[in-house]
Amino acid sequence: MPQQRIATSEEWAAARAELLGREKELTRMGDELARQRRELPWVPVEKEYTLQTADGPRSLAEQFDGRSQLFVYHFMFGLDYDAGCPACSLTADSFNGVLPHLKARDVTMICVSRAPLQKLLAYRERMGWSFNWASSYESDFNFDFGVSAGEEVAHEPAVPLLEANEVGALRLLGEQPAVRENLPLAATQNATASGTDIDGYFSEGHGVSTFAREGDTVYHCYSTYARGTEFLMGNYAILDRVPKGRDEGDQPMSWLRRHDEYERD
Repeated sequence: MPQQRIATSEEWAAARAELLGREKELTRMGDELARQRRELPWVPVEKEYTLQTADGPRSLAEQFDGRSQLFVYHFMFGLDYDAGCPACSLTADSFNGVLPHLKARDVTMICVSRAPLQKLLAYRERMGWSFNWASSYESDFNFDFGVSAGEEVAHEPAVPLLEANEVGALRLLGEQPAVRENLPLAATQNATASGTDIDGYFSEGHGVSTFAREGDTVYHCYSTYARGTEFLMGNYAILDRVPKGRDEGDQPMSWLRRHDEYERD
């Protein structure tokens, strides 16, 4: 445990009241950011994307499942992966149970990955999840929305990357050997746990994209990558409020395992 100042109840209450003021300020700032996020302009999705699902090939519009809003989690599971990314798996553990509540608010949430569908469905069964998982194999969807890199696509992503994400790190690996030598421990661990090497692991990225549908038109509304997806990871919200915090030192997420691997390790 960290060395901590010991106080009386009265001193704690005063310090807590001061912190509460800052927490409320952060909450109000979050509300304002949410409003600005909703006011982003929409871009019509003009390309036809066909994704493979357990119910057969489905267009992006069909992924809405009759609702007007679609939330896509770009799950890192590449063509050559043997298993899904452990960090994405942690994220999926957090959101899998909220799907009925999202549906009640006119939102369909799915995951999309590049791996062939049978790999995705087998891994979903292993993890005990229930969300719909679509494969973008033989589709430009992952490339166009900035979460896959590869020689298969010669054009730039349809969605400009406004921040560095894992796919950006892949390009850095080839250009700056020093980056490769100083990769976080979690990256090499996750690559091994996914059954691939570091280049294969970083050929995929994780992110979030949201879409709206009006009639026959689908609009891209929002995307975020890297730590922009941390809001989905309920474990960190809890750890940030316990005495030791995340307690990760200089190797974030190096402790992470899939939920069925902790006892085995």
